[in-house]
Amino acid sequence: MEIGVRILLAFLIPQVARVGGQVDGGHEGCVPGFQVKHYQVAYSEAFKKGQALIQVEFDDCAGNEDVKFEVSDPSFHVDGDLNLVLQRDVPSSQPVLFIHGLSAHADDMAQVEITRLPVQMPHTLRNILGVGQTLPFRSKRSLLVPPMIITENQRAPFPRTIGKSHVISTEKLGNHIFRLTGPGADQDPKGLFTIDADTGDVSVSRSLDREAIDSYELEVSTTDFAGNLVEGPALLVITVIDQNDNRPIFKETRYTGEVLEGSPTGTTVMTMTALDADDPATDNAALRYNIVRQSPDKPSPNMFYIDAERGDIVTVISHKLLDRETLPTTTYELEIVAKDMAGSEVGLTGTATATITITDKNDHAPEFTHPLFEASVYEGSTGVVVNLTVDDRDDPDTGAWRAIYSIINGDPTLSFEIQTNPDNNEGMLSVVKPLDYEAPVGHTLLIKVENEDPLVPDVGYGPSSTATVRVTVLDINEGPVFFPNPLTVTRMENIPLGSFVASLNATDPDTLQIQSIRYAVLRDPAGWLSVSPVTGTVNTSALLDRESPYVHDNKYTAVFIATDNGSPPATGTGSLVIHLEDYNDNAPYVVPSVARVCEDAHDMNVAIVGGRDKDLPPNAAPFKIELGKQPGLDKTWKVTTVNSTHSQIMLLHSLKKANYQLPLLITDSGVPPLSNNTEVKVQVCVCKKNKMHCSSAHSHRASLLVLLATLLLALLSTWSSPLSPRFRDKTLWLCVIKLKRCWRRAAPSWPSCCWNM
Repeated sequence: MEIGVRILLAFLIPQVARVGGQVDGGHEGCVPGFQVKHYQVAYSEAFKKGQALIQVEFDDCAGNEDVKFEVSDPSFHVDGDLNLVLQRDVPSSQPVLFIHGLSAHADDMAQVEITRLPVQMPHTLRNILGVGQTLPFRSKRSLLVPPMIITENQRAPFPRTIGKSHVISTEKLGNHIFRLTGPGADQDPKGLFTIDADTGDVSVSRSLDREAIDSYELEVSTTDFAGNLVEGPALLVITVIDQNDNRPIFKETRYTGEVLEGSPTGTTVMTMTALDADDPATDNAALRYNIVRQSPDKPSPNMFYIDAERGDIVTVISHKLLDRETLPTTTYELEIVAKDMAGSEVGLTGTATATITITDKNDHAPEFTHPLFEASVYEGSTGVVVNLTVDDRDDPDTGAWRAIYSIINGDPTLSFEIQTNPDNNEGMLSVVKPLDYEAPVGHTLLIKVENEDPLVPDVGYGPSSTATVRVTVLDINEGPVFFPNPLTVTRMENIPLGSFVASLNATDPDTLQIQSIRYAVLRDPAGWLSVSPVTGTVNTSALLDRESPYVHDNKYTAVFIATDNGSPPATGTGSLVIHLEDYNDNAPYVVPSVARVCEDAHDMNVAIVGGRDKDLPPNAAPFKIELGKQPGLDKTWKVTTVNSTHSQIMLLHSLKKANYQLPLLITDSGVPPLSNNTEVKVQVCVCKKNKMHCSSAHSHRASLLVLLATLLLALLSTWSSPLSPRFRDKTLWLCVIKLKRCWRRAAPSWPSCCWNM
């Protein structure tokens, strides 16, 4: 029995067999097109020329007259008997073939799934009989799982059988159980496919969407009743066949494009692009574009053309007619339709709008509205004197329309400038340097206008692109002019009142009129000056002080006004700058006012002080700093010179931690020199580990009130004692003398000084 089975397989496998087909529909009556739309073919050897694989079922419900078939692989064709036949020897085929049937009454597609079977052993008698071979137990079985196909969007009823798994066995049938595993069976999306455990029939449980998942890979296996694996697992590929269930969708609902006027015919304006979610390998996603409406339709309803396959919109109208200035509008709107099924009548459509703007090029030169413009301006004034108007037929607010003006003649002194008004494109001619009525020169300007963008080669600027502007200067009463302005002089500070400072000089520019000028002080911050109204002579009315806050960088500035007797009167102002030389009128002083030394003369017992002076050299440094004239100071303190401005104070012997007022005398180097008696507060501090601990109490001299209060208490005690009056008066006198000596020596302990007599 086993040998018979092997012989059957040997003869079956080389043959090409139709494994299965799925009939769509189930509607009553005739439905034009393929009656069976999905076919499966399995093969193991190369295809031979003239070999018929399957016979398709096609009926256009009108006798199938003039039906034409087109196969996606040119190696195949459908003959008159509806057989799918090889036109030449082919070693292998594409996994999927598409057959397009077309007649006057039907237009339909069918699909053929081709599966290559494993290569079998040569058909020799030895192999057929199995001589010399050790056959395993499982060789008694063979699991055949062909690929299966199913169309998306199928309608109920479900489940629906889509194919069958086969077990070819020498054993009694029914001793195996089919199992189906993988995505779509026992994995997400679960339950889409099931298999009959006894027959191996594979079914689908609900409608599928190819755009969601286009194929499923599952595994088929057989087990015995105990659950032990017998055959497999074998791969099962289920392909979802596309239906035309998606319309073309444009990426945008509105597209915009531009084309330059005068562009040659065939100029590409823009590209329209639509997408179709159907299978791109089928006509379901083969799009064709078409213009269905143009608005407006003048001067021609077919000004543009769209490439049916690429979606490129190009110009059809002649370049001469594509003139922005003569067209009824500069914007055209096109309604574009994209249709799938390669544009056939049954195709689905999507729509979008394309807006095309005819852009301007500079093919018109600007022209002045008048050849001559006239303007008048008062002398001495500036600003816009005239607006020049032009005409330009190009598109406003573009570089081909915006004007650029230039003065090409008549302005040697550069007294004028011209700018474009961005609101109306007019040329604004302005005076930037005041003109003089008394000057004998006239003002006749030649103005040229151009565009921002260059003109096209066949257009040029003509005579109308230039204009003449005649400017008339009107006379006004001009104010007097000071010369020089400012007037600078040098004077010594502290010169006597009424001293001569300067003579002002103002002249009237109105040379054609005879006018008088009077002077007055306009601004004198310190009130130091007076001026003669007629002669302009400036004298001092107060002492000039170089150290005044009104003096900056040794300079004092006053402003004077000159007024003519014109009608109306005109004025002019001028500045007088007085450079003040220094006079030694400020005594020097010592800084800082507080110094610190250590109480131990062996530690940091030196403090540095410096001199300051409001005067300038040579009336300032070098300074001489020395101890005051009080007797006894030189026994405790010593002052030595460090440099021309600083000296050091040295403590000669140890003093208690306290504050002391040290009298100093500082003298500058002026002629004659000035001196100043001053005091420096010296803090005698306790110094430990590079830190100074100083007293926060007042200096001893500053504690005089406390000492006097103590002294009064002592005197009251003396007066209340049984001593004689004379003794009390003598005690008071001696204490006062002693206190005065302690004060002069800046002694640190006045109470003990008073009591220890």
